[in-house]
Amino acid sequence: MISRLYSAALRGVEALEVEVEVNVRNSETPTVVVVGLPDAAVRESSQRVISAVSASPLRMADGTKTVNLAPADVKKEGPSFDLPIALAMASASEEVELPGEDCCIVGELALDGSVRPVKGVLSIALEAKARGRRRVLVPEANAPEAAVIEGVDIYPIRNLYQAWRFLIGEETIEPVRIDRTRFFGESRSYEVDFDEVKGQHHVKRALEVAVAGGHNLLMVGPPGTGKSMLAKRLPTIMPDMSEDEAIEVTKIHSISGLLDPKRSFLTTRPFRSPHHTISDAGLLGGGTNPGPGEVSLAHRGVLFLDELPEFRRQTLEVMRQPLEDGHVTISRAAGSLTFPASSMLVAALNPCPCGYYGDSKRDCRCSPRKIEQYRQRISGPLLDRIDLHVDVPLVDYRELSGKERGESSASIRQRIVTARELQRRRFAGTATRTNSGMGPRQVRAFCELDAEGSSYLEQAMETLNFSARAHDRILKVARTLADLEDSERIATHHVLEAIQYRSLDRNLFN
Repeated sequence: MISRLYSAALRGVEALEVEVEVNVRNSETPTVVVVGLPDAAVRESSQRVISAVSASPLRMADGTKTVNLAPADVKKEGPSFDLPIALAMASASEEVELPGEDCCIVGELALDGSVRPVKGVLSIALEAKARGRRRVLVPEANAPEAAVIEGVDIYPIRNLYQAWRFLIGEETIEPVRIDRTRFFGESRSYEVDFDEVKGQHHVKRALEVAVAGGHNLLMVGPPGTGKSMLAKRLPTIMPDMSEDEAIEVTKIHSISGLLDPKRSFLTTRPFRSPHHTISDAGLLGGGTNPGPGEVSLAHRGVLFLDELPEFRRQTLEVMRQPLEDGHVTISRAAGSLTFPASSMLVAALNPCPCGYYGDSKRDCRCSPRKIEQYRQRISGPLLDRIDLHVDVPLVDYRELSGKERGESSASIRQRIVTARELQRRRFAGTATRTNSGMGPRQVRAFCELDAEGSSYLEQAMETLNFSARAHDRILKVARTLADLEDSERIATHHVLEAIQYRSLDRNLFN
């Protein structure tokens, strides 16, 4: 007898439906053969399945059992096929047809038959919905994550025998339900706030502009000036994620196995801060079984690179394409995988190896040669892709000891939300979300300057030797500055402030 059930395999951040077929035939030697391009974890499932079925009241037939995972030309990875293979094998052995046409089943089996959680359940639930499967059987620990998807019933499974009894109608399991309105409407809670930051008013202004337009930002200053402190507070002023954005972000963290078991869905924007010793694969993604890197884990959030020159230059250079395109493509002999990587890059660096070049209070101990080598670790093309460069000086004692609190994150976020709403209406019907993502045609349409503003920009281009990319980025930042003031027209002072945010890298690196 041939038994057939449905499961799903992960490809990047998406899932692909997999048909699980089991055929039992007589033979002298009992064996299990798994075909359909399985990896080591899938091939080893035969031993877990045999032990799990033996530990349950179900029967395992003698003879050769052939397991086929279709389509056969797609590589199958991970232990999530254990549960459907065991159910299909028991179905063929018991000669009982399971009503699984409307089901998608995933789960890893322990040797005693209990079901363990797996990665990527959110993507699998979305694929099941797209394929018209009304019921999705998932490990009990994964059920809240999958239940966010409307249009399918999510059934939590604790063990193999429970799943069998449910499918043949001997046991009732209530599908998991969540209050979507309450779930997505939860107020965000952060342990930090911008009102805790003393001084640095011009840096806060730059951060507000960067978030309002989705621009990348570089902070330059000596140690202890608050660069990391400011960066860590960026998520507190970013607009709330939409439902679609939350699903995008959760899918990436789900396939990486990074979801908190107590909170299986992400509703706040991610903040990722990798160490400077990270490899190319760790930053961009890759590996034997390609997975998302830090740039993808920061999707729709903030990627903070502290001590930027300490990163390997090659690692930084491979970031140029994701910064432009908003996604990472990893190519292997078996095919290519694409991971989303639309995050806001925030970087911080010292002006020299010792950190005190240009400091009015402390002397720099670095030779000119050392300073030059330090700065050359960051290429001009990478700097061109960072829209705002801001100096972060030391804060004097009076500001540090003062009791006056700064502006709160909630107040700053309100202005940003208003500016983002202007951009949403401006780019309605297009793939562009913020000013930083404008293409050349949109720059020409929405960033027109008057004669005075154009004259100032021309003078800056000739004096500071800006590139054509820097020219467009100045216009995009100027557009954001105008949006923050709810101005339809880009005024001269918007252009001058945008130019000021580009001049720092020329002073430092030329």
